[in-house]
Amino acid sequence: MKKLILYWSPCLNPVGTVKSTINSATSLSKYSKKFKVKLINTCGEWNNYRNYCLNNKIEYIDFGFNFFNLLPKVGFLKSRFSYILIIFFSIIPLIKVLIKQKPDYIILHLLTSLPLILLNIFPFKTKFILRISGYPKLTLLRSALWKLSSKKLFAITTPTKQLLETLKHRNIFEERKLFFLPDAILNLSEFRIKIKDNNNISSFVPIKNFFLSIGRFTKQKNFLFLIKEFYKFSLENNDYHLVIIGDGEDKKLIQKFVKEKKIENRVHLFGYTDNVYYYMKKANAFILSSLWEDPGFVIIESALSNLYIISSDCPNGPSEFLLHGKAGSIFSNNSENELYIKLKEFCKLGENEIFLKKILAKKNAKLFTIYSHFNILNKIIY
Repeated sequence: MKKLILYWSPCLNPVGTVKSTINSATSLSKYSKKFKVKLINTCGEWNNYRNYCLNNKIEYIDFGFNFFNLLPKVGFLKSRFSYILIIFFSIIPLIKVLIKQKPDYIILHLLTSLPLILLNIFPFKTKFILRISGYPKLTLLRSALWKLSSKKLFAITTPTKQLLETLKHRNIFEERKLFFLPDAILNLSEFRIKIKDNNNISSFVPIKNFFLSIGRFTKQKNFLFLIKEFYKFSLENNDYHLVIIGDGEDKKLIQKFVKEKKIENRVHLFGYTDNVYYYMKKANAFILSSLWEDPGFVIIESALSNLYIISSDCPNGPSEFLLHGKAGSIFSNNSENELYIKLKEFCKLGENEIFLKKILAKKNAKLFTIYSHFNILNKIIY
């Protein structure tokens, strides 16, 4: 009889966790016959992924609500209001699913407070696995809930060793329950298709030399800092452009700065695309300016695409992934002139040094394939 594994990951935006959740579920359904995988759809947040899940033998558990498109998704207070609504409408359905279906495991990616609270109230036979990503703020409430749940949790997984060590030092969870589990970022069959696909690429400016950055226009991605550093670099170097792909609440602020500095012909802001590989294979280097990552999906995808990487040393993971500078260039997080200096240094690097660093990064990226993810997760849920 197959073991039933549920994935709980209510999400408001198509962030990296969405891809991580889908690919993790896919890895179990694709590489093992002993698991039956189901994804909980609380209010329609996973509706757009039905065909993909069907093709990968991932079933849906629908709570019967379909108000996701009506929820506000931008802004701290508005997004918190949306999460409160999701929690309120999910309480009873989630209890029923855990009692009636008796899943062997439930893997918690986002909005984990609800299932953790229920874990402490009901004697479920299901084994709960908590996924901790990013740079979690250990508020009093979160720390208290984690400590309260520690003994009842089956396992806690992290996408970076740095975060794993941080949690060990915090002494919140039992150390034997902590596991390093890299995100299932890379689907190699999908990569091979997309890197050859030039369809629907209409906004690309045919420029020869450019740095590339990708992500939502939010505080975390720190794009305004990136553009300020590039602006200083551009005053001395006319050969390079900067292309940023993404969208988000800070885009107008960034557009305003670009216009004020009169660098519209050097800094190109493109909207969302589902094929970043087209740009990666044409760029000279990828820049990660984030304030925090874990280690960042685009940095892994860049490495797979043979793209040189220049990254901040933000927590938790980019520096770890780039072997602290052996597999790319590292600059001090959010420090003035640090990135500007690294851009100048990049232009002076020899081809052989660039090649060797790209090879190291690409080798490291193999740890983030869905097959590698499956092998590690399979050992955790023996």
